[in-house]
Amino acid sequence: MLGRLKVLATTGATALVGALLGLGAPARAEAAVPDTIPLEVTNNSARGEQLYLYDIGTFLATGQQGWADANGVFHPWPAGGNPPTPAPDASIPGPAAGQSATIRIPKFSGRIYFSYGRKLDFRLTTGGLVQPAVQNPSDPNHDILFNWSEYTLNDAGLWLNSTQVDMFSVPYSVGVRRADGSTVSTGRLKPGGYRAVFDALRAQPGGWGGLIQTRSDGTVLRALSPGHGMENGALPGSVMDDYVNRVWQKYAGTTLTVTPFGDQPGTRYYGRVSGGVMNFTDASGAVLTSFQKPDADSVFGCHKLLDAPNDAVRGPISRTLCAAFNRSTLLVNPDQPDATAANFYQDSVTNHYARIIHDRMADSKAYAFAFDDVGNQESLVHDGDPQRAHLTLDPLDQQPS
Repeated sequence: MLGRLKVLATTGATALVGALLGLGAPARAEAAVPDTIPLEVTNNSARGEQLYLYDIGTFLATGQQGWADANGVFHPWPAGGNPPTPAPDASIPGPAAGQSATIRIPKFSGRIYFSYGRKLDFRLTTGGLVQPAVQNPSDPNHDILFNWSEYTLNDAGLWLNSTQVDMFSVPYSVGVRRADGSTVSTGRLKPGGYRAVFDALRAQPGGWGGLIQTRSDGTVLRALSPGHGMENGALPGSVMDDYVNRVWQKYAGTTLTVTPFGDQPGTRYYGRVSGGVMNFTDASGAVLTSFQKPDADSVFGCHKLLDAPNDAVRGPISRTLCAAFNRSTLLVNPDQPDATAANFYQDSVTNHYARIIHDRMADSKAYAFAFDDVGNQESLVHDGDPQRAHLTLDPLDQQPS
């Protein structure tokens, strides 16, 4: 039961943020970033239940895992057990509907969780914190309406994003106020967008409506990401096979050019399929890395056969491939990454979950899969001298029927 849940052993609470956001960090901040900054939480959800907040992650000064209280004071987790033991109550009472409250967040790589009506159930194992993993029907948090934002605050500034990498659930937006007084924000849905996402998933043939999880009282809780949906049988394992096969056939006779670094246009890698394997070479023709034909799980999760190590060659190529497979741009453009958003998700075989979410976002930005930042499509705000962060819990519209 709990042993199947996702365990945070290092900075995995924000593997997405910690690994990706650091790539764009300036070498030094324009001004000294304080040890904590204020985070204003505004509850525009129109829901009457008690709201609970959590700030959990890795304390960057020491590398310890733990949580922060409302004043930004860090508390390390105690030792866990096997089976997992209950974690200390790290909840912070959130503002009532229509109200705002300000907490302070420390230099973390972590998550801001929020839940409606019930506190989240966190456990500790000998390997670290057990995060909610609601693709598991036995997860104690399965029937709780909740979501989270991811952030990294360090000496180079703040990176704060909304995320749908694991699931799409109660809506929110994030923002940061800069030293000049301006505010930048992202993550807000179009009016009616929350309901529209679920309605569009239900209307999409092929099992996509099976990603939706509903509580016994009729409350729609979330839509799982397609990778997690495959785990519980909502989507068939063959859901991407037709597209992948067509890609492999195309690049058996055509060269795929990958230029993974926007600031290094001269760094290019060339892919061709031979013997069922896509080999990437440099300009001299030397093979640098190779990829087996990926399955849907590798595509949706950007892992396994599309693993992306933190190196200078395979990781950047894999990130580019992952984005291109999820957006289905490989058949229309042999030069990747494709910067033309009009080309995204146009094939009938695509990541419809990502397509639907991006289409319903007010600024079209989302983190609908792990490397959705390729081409700057991610819902992320960053500032090197953050004065104040914002997390706004938005209305759920009318609950989907």
